[in-house]
Amino acid sequence: MPEAPSKMPRIMSIANQKGGVGKTTTAINLAAALAELGFKVLVVDLDPQGNASTGLGIGSTSREITTYDLLVDDVDLGKAIQQTATENLSIIPATTDLSSADMELFSNDNRSSLLKTALRSQALENMGFDYVLVDCPPSLSLLTVNAMVASDSVLVPLQSEFFALEGLSQLMLTIREVRQTANPNLRIEGVVLTMYDQRNNLSQMVDEDAREHLGELVFETRIPRNVRVSEAPSFAQPVLAYDTNSKGATAYRDLAKEIRSRHTKAT
Repeated sequence: MPEAPSKMPRIMSIANQKGGVGKTTTAINLAAALAELGFKVLVVDLDPQGNASTGLGIGSTSREITTYDLLVDDVDLGKAIQQTATENLSIIPATTDLSSADMELFSNDNRSSLLKTALRSQALENMGFDYVLVDCPPSLSLLTVNAMVASDSVLVPLQSEFFALEGLSQLMLTIREVRQTANPNLRIEGVVLTMYDQRNNLSQMVDEDAREHLGELVFETRIPRNVRVSEAPSFAQPVLAYDTNSKGATAYRDLAKEIRSRHTKAT
């Protein structure tokens, strides 16, 4: 039987320069939901805090080769990838070493495209991944730009709180600049409302404002404020494994299906 042809996975950055919006939570749980649907998924932890690595069960002592090594030392991609406890889900972990990467890479002429060089390679193509989700740091730094240059699209988690839309303009401007200078095919995957409380008037106002200003970019799926989602990382699990029937787990499954539906319609 002939081998299946290799293919480049869809690479998606999960970004918002504002911290505490559910970015890493979305990276972990969307990855787990896509894996549950049978897709082979790779998470690239590009945040020096390394929370995605912790949340997927990769302890600090197990992070021997990381995204820092991938960017700064040009290590072999295959050596950096670790399998998680979730079937079909792997990760390239991060440590605090990554916090110095901006300074160390500043003199490199190719500093904005190092992640692209690592990910858009024959090596990754041959591994059979369907999705690569890049968890970006909460800043518009060189690391975030690297993620956008390497990606097909950017998924934006938006917390359902006051001033939620204010920081979005700078992120959109950065996406536009990357599109004009380094990655003309970069698009916005969509905006997902996180920490949503349907009983709260403010959540509803943010929802309405987001849909008024961004239209169809906003996903129908809303991620609820859910204690199980908050607890899961401390048990080093996605919420889909920690409490599979929780509202949070259901919402991330719905988001994965909505993303898949959009991709199917686009092809």
